[in-house]
Amino acid sequence: MKNLFTTIVLCLMAMAFCIDAMAQYDEFKDPFEGEMIFVEGGTFTMGCTDEQGKNCKTIEKPAHQVTVGSFYIAKYEVTIAQWAYVMERTDAATLSKWGEHPATDMTWKYANDFIDTLRYYTGKKYRLPTEAEWEFAARGGNLSKGYKYAGSDKVLEVAHCTAQRTERVGQYKPNELGLYDMSGNVWEWCSDWYDWYSEYPQNNPKGPEKGELHVFRGGGWDDDTPSFCRVSCRYNEIPSSCANDRGFRIVLDVE
Repeated sequence: MKNLFTTIVLCLMAMAFCIDAMAQYDEFKDPFEGEMIFVEGGTFTMGCTDEQGKNCKTIEKPAHQVTVGSFYIAKYEVTIAQWAYVMERTDAATLSKWGEHPATDMTWKYANDFIDTLRYYTGKKYRLPTEAEWEFAARGGNLSKGYKYAGSDKVLEVAHCTAQRTERVGQYKPNELGLYDMSGNVWEWCSDWYDWYSEYPQNNPKGPEKGELHVFRGGGWDDDTPSFCRVSCRYNEIPSSCANDRGFRIVLDVE
């Protein structure tokens, strides 16, 4: 009889936990609702293209043809307010003015922990962009005008760089797709393990299956030269690496 009573109590506790979890799920408001920009798939030349000039580095070569499918990408980099809301359930209204700045000191794992939590609460297929998706979007997708930076050939029109700190997201001109800060503010992690480019055409490349370094893109606020903010510029670091000029942006699969 005692065992039966204990079993009933445990079942009731489990039910209460499930009900509470569902209540939290129902109350959660997707902080990216209305901020995801549709990117129609297409084919582009990835890497060291002519407009990048003499600034290209060896790891940006050779330029090669890439085709990507359609996807949604966030208009802005993930902000401190969005991070706090998803990971700590802190209301953005209670945060200081820094809430509109991009979340920094993000390791690749932190970025994916955030995305896993966001997927849990929303049921949506959010993820990090592949490197090819990131560059296609930064270049303006099928609306690209062939700029050196994301939205302009004049870096200071679109990029927060060579500065003293981060800036609030969305303070510079957007690119052709309406995306902000694809150049400058913070470097953005991609999903890919790093590898050298192939000269052959590729279809929805996702990088090697394993590796030691992950790719990040876009340039940061403290870079001492605007060349780091070019759309083809790429760098890499170990997944556990973090820095005060490194954040991320999310994408959403087209269902």
